[in-house]
Amino acid sequence: MAAVSPQSVPEKPLDFRAPPPSPIASSRRSSVTNDDVLTEYLEHSLRVPDLILPDKVFPRQKFIENPPRIDFQTLNSEESCDSVSKIVDSITTIGCFQLVNYGIPSELIKSALAIAAGVFRVSPEKRATVTRSPEKPYGFEEVHGEEESEMSEEFVWCRDENLKLEMEGIWPLGYSKFSEKMETLLGDIEKLGEKILVSLRENCVRKSMHGDEILEEHENVGSVCHIHKHSHNILADFSSLRYDVIRMLIRGVDYSHALCLHICDGASEFHVYSKKGWVSFCPDKDAILITAGDQIQAVSGGQYKHVIGRPVYKEEKGDCISMAFLYAPQTIITNFTPNLEKEKTISLPQQFIVALLLTLLYHFLVFVYKKF
Repeated sequence: MAAVSPQSVPEKPLDFRAPPPSPIASSRRSSVTNDDVLTEYLEHSLRVPDLILPDKVFPRQKFIENPPRIDFQTLNSEESCDSVSKIVDSITTIGCFQLVNYGIPSELIKSALAIAAGVFRVSPEKRATVTRSPEKPYGFEEVHGEEESEMSEEFVWCRDENLKLEMEGIWPLGYSKFSEKMETLLGDIEKLGEKILVSLRENCVRKSMHGDEILEEHENVGSVCHIHKHSHNILADFSSLRYDVIRMLIRGVDYSHALCLHICDGASEFHVYSKKGWVSFCPDKDAILITAGDQIQAVSGGQYKHVIGRPVYKEEKGDCISMAFLYAPQTIITNFTPNLEKEKTISLPQQFIVALLLTLLYHFLVFVYKKF
């Protein structure tokens, strides 16, 4: 029998057969007796529900009556009880009230607002050297896009020598006059804030046992001023307004403060944001709007509610300037005393000293008794 050459033996080809196709659903109806029930169940279970964000994520706007107008001069008169009562009631409920007849010359306020507009004429290239950061509590707010820059611009001013040196380097002709005006205006604003704190302190129901711990979370940099340039008719758009609300809620606690005093003459509306809601009203002409800060909420045990205030300009009259002075006294905790008497406590070092003195006295008496 002739040998078969290995080359003549055909090789078995590799099997690359694909798996059988998946079964195709038949158009015939199922024979299950409760087919209609099953079909209805599947239709309802596979339907995507309509998702509605709760108000806590983006609270609805509520228009309210204007907060009370408090005549500052009545706080030093026989009518002080009535005025203080209105302040306490308003700042406890909505966290805001209006102050009139406060004694600051209108010429000083107008000149400060006018010269503050010059801050925003500094070129973007020069602003980069004075941009706010975790290490700098002052300077220009960083802008991330053209859409945001068209909405508003912001500059934070405070009594800081480094800020003065940096701003004089990029705005040598105007910063000295601007800083001088701001120093004078801030001095008058702090006097108002101090008087309001005294009134609130005398009517505080109780003091928070954790107030010191709350305030230690934020470094107290003293009083600062947020200067805003509002582009005309921008915030009237709902999408822009929505962005502004979220931005304010996120950045609301950048600076720990007791009170915020808003100078926003000519504003169409004033918005007050809090964790529980968002209210709006039309501010009175020439009034200073005062909102409660996180410090006063902490030391009052939550009696006074921390809110965030923001003016809105809707009229077509060009760019507008507003100022928000964040008043933060260095002695907010030690000076904020409620009506209740302070508990007299003895610190641990004092207890140790007393125990040591009693021990020495005991040994001395024993020595004298044995000696004589």
